Amino acid sequence: MKPSKNKYNDLLNSIGQTIETARQNAVKAVNTELVKANWEIGRHIVEFEQHGQERAEYGSELLAKLAKDLKLRHGKGFGRRNVLDMRRFYLAYQKWQAVPAKLSWTHFVALLAVSDESARKFYEKQATHENWSYRELERQIDSSLFERLALSRDKKGVIQLSEKGHIATHPTEAVKDPYVLDFLKIPQSNKVTEKHLEQKIIDNLQLFLLELGKGFTFVSRQYKISLRNKHFYIDLVFYHRILKCFVIIDLKTRPVKHTDIGQMNLYLNYFKTEESVENDNEPIGIILSADKDEVLVEYATGGISNKIFVSKYQLYLPDKKLLQKQVKAIMENE
Repeated sequence: MKPSKNKYNDLLNSIGQTIETARQNAVKAVNTELVKANWEIGRHIVEFEQHGQERAEYGSELLAKLAKDLKLRHGKGFGRRNVLDMRRFYLAYQKWQAVPAKLSWTHFVALLAVSDESARKFYEKQATHENWSYRELERQIDSSLFERLALSRDKKGVIQLSEKGHIATHPTEAVKDPYVLDFLKIPQSNKVTEKHLEQKIIDNLQLFLLELGKGFTFVSRQYKISLRNKHFYIDLVFYHRILKCFVIIDLKTRPVKHTDIGQMNLYLNYFKTEESVENDNEPIGIILSADKDEVLVEYATGGISNKIFVSKYQLYLPDKKLLQKQVKAIMENE
């Protein structure tokens, strides 16, 4: 008897799953061996130096000769830059057990480019916790995520950020200021409407979720609220899996006004009463605006029990050197 079509499809899917799992395991095994080999090469170079030979800096004769000879013997992958990265890799992780197993060699190359040890440790932890791809890691480094988070902390908080990474356990920890939306590719000179900004975010939702941080899941856009004969539309609604609450985002392509805060308060009260279920925590509101007056925001949110945050967005990468200088000041002043 011929097998039924459904049973045959089940068989086909099972085989396909086995093949995919085997391929993924093979890639992981190859990656582990590559990382281990590069660590060993770095160890050999450092031990050679410690026996009184010259230091293998980028422009040294040793490194140039070593890269040339390795390429002749073993082919591509042994340029001067690559060999130097292997040496630096070993110096950063002198115990093999300290090397995070989840990260690929391309991850480590990106991490080694971060000169500040505290920042590098942070990105290592976040890439491991959140399963960032190499490109996602590179994007977070370019957007100065560590410095942006560090500026809202004291010295103790910065050290903790470096050692443990960033996991939001409180609403204030889930909100950034500013949010960097360079991935939208909107020229600064362009006048953008709120509708256009929203559409660009939806078109780049994966990158926007990455910028929001771990725990955010997308729920809806233009979420309709009806109060008698009046209708309101919330730009973006998310749910935070860790904080267990809705997160409402209202987009403003102009400086925030006090009426925007009042409207967000209405949205939060509605969600708290009509949408939140048992075990949900109170919703969070984020007004994402082109600019804000800190004093106006302070007075407009004063006395409001709902969790309302006003953050700026910028369409370009921040000045990394300036942020690094500000973080350094936090560490030195305390």
